[in-house]
Formats: sequence, C-alpha cells, structure tokens
Amino acid sequence: MKNLPLGISTLSKLLDNNCIYVDKTEYAYNLTSQSGAFFLSRPRRFGKSLFVDTLKEIFEGNQKLFEGLYIVDKWDWSEKYPVIKFDFAAGGGKNQKELDLRLSALLQQNKDRLGVHYDSLDLEDNFSKLISETASKYGKRVVVLVDEYDKPMLDNLNEPLVAAEIRDALKGFYGVLKEQDTNLQFVFMTGVTKFSKVSLFSGVNQLKDITLSKFYSSICGYTDNDLQEHFSEYLAGSDPEEVKKWYNGYSWTGLESVYNPYDILLFLSEEKVFRNYWFETGNPTFLMELFKKNQYFLPDLEKIQVTEDVLDSFDVETIIPITLLFQSGYLTIVNTHIDFNQLIYTLKIPNMEVRQALYNKFIFAYTGLLENRLDFQLHLRKELSSGDVPSLIDTIKRLFAGIPWRNFTNNNLAEYEGYYASVLFAFFASLLVKVIPEDSNNHGQADITIILSHHIYVMEIKVVDNLPEGNNIALEQIIQRKYAEKYKNREGISVHIVGLVFNKTERNLVQADFLTTP
Repeated sequence: MKNLPLGISTLSKLLDNNCIYVDKTEYAYNLTSQSGAFFLSRPRRFGKSLFVDTLKEIFEGNQKLFEGLYIVDKWDWSEKYPVIKFDFAAGGGKNQKELDLRLSALLQQNKDRLGVHYDSLDLEDNFSKLISETASKYGKRVVVLVDEYDKPMLDNLNEPLVAAEIRDALKGFYGVLKEQDTNLQFVFMTGVTKFSKVSLFSGVNQLKDITLSKFYSSICGYTDNDLQEHFSEYLAGSDPEEVKKWYNGYSWTGLESVYNPYDILLFLSEEKVFRNYWFETGNPTFLMELFKKNQYFLPDLEKIQVTEDVLDSFDVETIIPITLLFQSGYLTIVNTHIDFNQLIYTLKIPNMEVRQALYNKFIFAYTGLLENRLDFQLHLRKELSSGDVPSLIDTIKRLFAGIPWRNFTNNNLAEYEGYYASVLFAFFASLLVKVIPEDSNNHGQADITIILSHHIYVMEIKVVDNLPEGNNIALEQIIQRKYAEKYKNREGISVHIVGLVFNKTERNLVQADFLTTP
C-alpha cells in the first residue's frame, strides 16, 4: 500500500516517499505541447501547486520522475528549458513595501538557482533582466510558472486600499511577461481569483484562461475513476455514496465533477470520519461580512444563474459576493445553456461539507450566535423530525431573542424583511434537511418548505411595523394561495402550514400559527 500524499506539493518528494500520485501528466502534456501562456483558477488546496511543480520537472527534463506515467514516452526529454518559478503561497505581505521585499526574495532565489548575474534595483527591470539573461545564458526560451499569483491581494481584501495598491504593483510586475514575449517558451499561472485589472487577461499576448475549459475540467481534483484506481484499499469499508455526497460535486463545466483532494486525503487518514476538513482551512470572515453588509437574501443561493462575465470578473473596488463564492469553491457549476446568445451558468453549493459549514458561517454572520448555535440546531432538528410544531415555534422565538444587540449596530437588518427568512433558511440548511426556498405553485410561492422524515413544513414569513391584531396574515396567505396543496394526500406524510409574523421593533416572532393535515 502506497502512502497518502498528505501536505506534499512537490513531485520528487511525493515519489521519494512512496506516495500515491494521481497521474495528471496528460493534461500537462496537452498544455506543454504548445508554446503559449495559460491561466488556471481553482480553490485553495486543490492540487494547483503540485501541478505547477509537475510542469517544472517536465520542462527541466527530469525524465526519471515520470516513469510509468502518461507523458514519459511522448515528451522529448532531450529538450530542457530554464524555468523561473514564483510561489506566493506564503502570501505577499501586509502592504506594498512587504510585497516588494517578497518579490525581491523570489527574484534572488531564481537568480541563484539559474546562475545568472546582473544588477538592478527596480523590481520590474529585475524581472525583465532575469528572463532575458536566462534566455541568453541557456540559449533557450524561458518557462515562467507562477503559483497563487493573487495571494498577496486576497490576503488584504479586508483593506481595500492596500489590496488595490498591491494589485497595481503586481500589474506592473506581471506586465513584464508581455514585454519579454520573444524570450518566453511557456507561461502558466494559477490563482483562486481572476482579477480583472491586473492586465494579464487583455492585450496581444494575453493569458488563455482554461478555468472553464471542458478539456481541463479534471486538471485538479480526483475523479470517481481516480478514487477507484488509486485509493480503493484505503476506502474499503466506507460508503461510496456518502463519500461522494460529502466531498464530490466540484465542477467547472457542469459535465464532470471531482472530489476535493484535501478532503479525501484527510478523510482517509482520520479513520474515515466525515468532517469539514477543507472548509476549516479557510477563513471566509471577509466573505461573510460582505454578504451581511449587502443584506444578501440567503435563499437565493439555491437558484443562481449567471453569465460568464460574473464568474470571472473580480476586483477589489467592486467585489460581487457570488463571484467570490464561486472562485473560492463554495459554489460550483451544475449546468450551462445558451439563452439570448449568452452562455448561462447554473450554480449550486457542491456538497454536504460545504453546505453545512457555509451555512454555519452565515448563521454567525447574520446573528452573532456561536456558542448557542448547536443547541438551537439540535432542537430544530428534533422538532422538525417529530412534527412538534409548537416546540418548533418556541425554539424560533428563543433563537431570535438570543441574537446579540450588537448584531444590529450600524445596520438596518431588523427592518429588512429578507433578514428573518435568511436566518431561518441558514439554520434549516445547516441541518442537512431538504429545504426549498420560494417554493412555487400556480398561485405564488411559499417562503420556505422543509421536508424531513414523514413531515413537510410549508412556511410563510411576514414582517410588520406594528404588533399584529386579528388573523395571522402569513398563515392566511398560505391557505388562500394553496401553497401546500401539492403536498397533501401523501400516505404517511403530515403536512404542516406555518405562518410566522415578525415585528421590526421587537426583532422577534410576535405571531405564529399553524395547521396540520395528516
């Protein structure tokens, strides 16, 4: 049994330690067979760094590393190219000065490794001379590989002015690649995001973005075949469908989906316990605050359709929450279709791990509840599965009563009707039950429908300025518009219609009524 390649992002170390290697060299061969410049966006910890290192070993002609792999009898190993490699995985600092120091260190590392000598204090000139002097010394065009090119900007998103300053500095630095085109054999850059104002993606010598290409959909991540071929011994005894529900589902074409490699490797190394391995490695605090600030209606996450310009246009001045969710790996492509001459992408949350962890984060962002969250979740799950609607209503009241006052400071969340639906939706979605937002029939749409065990809950939410008098307007709307009609007369299923009325001043549920039909 080979070892699991946990935390290893260099091909030589992986092979030296007798680790499993999922062969991605066919993709590498298809790319390296053409002289060009390419860009790939994938979420963090998805295997980008290992692929970049694989490209480096190919161009440097280290044939012995590729014995038994797809590329070994196809590549001309007598052709060796000098490689300049920048790795920003460690970040780029908290300001432009620290970025300049990082760039200087990376340039010096490459100068020392390639054995070229020149003097320059200017970073852009330094980079330009590194390319030209390397090409001159080796008599070959140069290969440039940049891993996590956007990390310096992403690390500073919570400081927009600093992020913009770093972006502009990198714009000039990466612009050297256009100047030095005649001395370049191949350029490959990876990142999480595609910053639209870094000037890498425009002009004559633009990078070709292969992120959404059907030919490279599995360039990172593991397919079902990969798991069966390489990890079958480790997977023995586990439920393959559960593994798939938890860690598969990532797609950049809507046709083929892959597993998150980081998740699978930790799952197998931790005695096959289902946990949120990958999500815990990130810090989506900025993203959560962005959603809260924009008062994003969370149920809309279940029915997103966008055009390609939304998926790949990202900048620090105008951050689109959906763009950041997609590029970070919290949303993925389900399918694509053409409508009025535009390619339309349908997005969804990829799997159970991301769904549960993402909505737990949204709960904290929208409510400030952390320590009490699990208690509320356990009660809600128990009450939904047993059909105990009175207790369910009591728990909802306690939940909103427990939201700290500071959560409403400097915002108008309490007056925002979608806020109450968003909080409830986040809680229900985090329970991994079937939740249908804006559940439609021919008379309109109920705010939330929940299906669990032998119970179906059709809920309508209203927010009022004054304390209500008379009948429950939310319940009356469900009845009048027959929202629950399509769920009735199902053997063994109880249908509960629940009207919830919130008050802006009280910031809580002030009227709740329900009817149950067997």
